[in-house]
Amino acid sequence: MRQQLDYLKESPSQTAGPYVHIGLAPGAAGFDIYKQELGWDIAGPNADGERIRVEGTVIDGMGSPIKDVLLEAWQANSRGIYAHPEHPGEVEDGFRGWGRVITDFETGEWAFETIKPGPIQDGGGVMAPHISLWIVARGINIGLNTRLYFEDESEANSRDPVINLIEWERRRQTLLARRSTRDGKIVYRFDIKLQGEDETVFFDI
Repeated sequence: MRQQLDYLKESPSQTAGPYVHIGLAPGAAGFDIYKQELGWDIAGPNADGERIRVEGTVIDGMGSPIKDVLLEAWQANSRGIYAHPEHPGEVEDGFRGWGRVITDFETGEWAFETIKPGPIQDGGGVMAPHISLWIVARGINIGLNTRLYFEDESEANSRDPVINLIEWERRRQTLLARRSTRDGKIVYRFDIKLQGEDETVFFDI
């Protein structure tokens, strides 16, 4: 058996896409496959907390938006509790805490609506409110993990154990979503830069 394994070679890597959205977000790609699309409803109608819109683009090393990206988001509710079997009855009815979106094929913009998460207890410490993001697209061999923090949570961010692992303040800034209002709604802007100046911080998890 050992002699046989000596002849086996590493399989070639393969990037996600360019048709990853057909299998993972078919409704957005114009395919009516599922009765209920998986992953679009993050918070549900019964979730407490501040309703927000999160939006942005994923930008390549040349400064151009990538238009075939899929993003998955995980978050806690407004009390900092995740939807998990270990927490039965502790999140609102219909709160999934997870969602999946794709970028617009013309503009490269992505967006989702949810509630702003609360601080999260973690092993005796407290993590600042954040949304975890996983990104796949054509040209990306392994999915990229990052976090979206909120610029208006500066006090909580200053104590967050993950942000404080990042040595340079300029690098920390790449994880902050910028708050504004539009048509009476709260909007957080979070552009993700894959390479180059001000490249977004990604985590090896």
